[in-house]
Amino acid sequence: MGLGRGVALRAAVIAAVLGFAAAGFISSDALLEHGHGRSLLQAKKDCPVSFEGANYTIITSRCKGPLYQPTLCCGALKDFACPYSTYINDVSTTCAATMFSYINLYGKYPPGLFANTCHEGDKGLTCPEDTPQVQPGQTASGAAVAFAAPAAAAVAAAVVAVSLLIMSC
Repeated sequence: MGLGRGVALRAAVIAAVLGFAAAGFISSDALLEHGHGRSLLQAKKDCPVSFEGANYTIITSRCKGPLYQPTLCCGALKDFACPYSTYINDVSTTCAATMFSYINLYGKYPPGLFANTCHEGDKGLTCPEDTPQVQPGQTASGAAVAFAAPAAAAVAAAVVAVSLLIMSC
């Protein structure tokens, strides 16, 4: 009985640690324009995180026209989107399309600006490895700033807990 609880506890702690792990990149597919072509054949799940209350000034204050500077625009996009990379890279959801519809609503950007401008490698835009991921139900305003300290503390606590569990075996 005690052994089963120990295994379950270890599994829960490891799952919590992995939940805070960042995807590491924003995929090129997530940056593409999202049309409404064959939507009946490609039904997507609703996005589990909300972009409605997000702080879009992270992007709109730095990425300004008419000469949209790639360094500023792509850096701002990464600062805003990396905390959501797990969700916007999931092509089975509406997350990327929803996020870009809000970005374009608030920033009034030309179509394809980010897809045509922001390139870093084969996978897409690289996110810092220590970027905490927004979790479903969390408020999205200023995600990159609002969750950095609590997520870092939670990850540190989880790492300590895993270390203690491993040492006790």
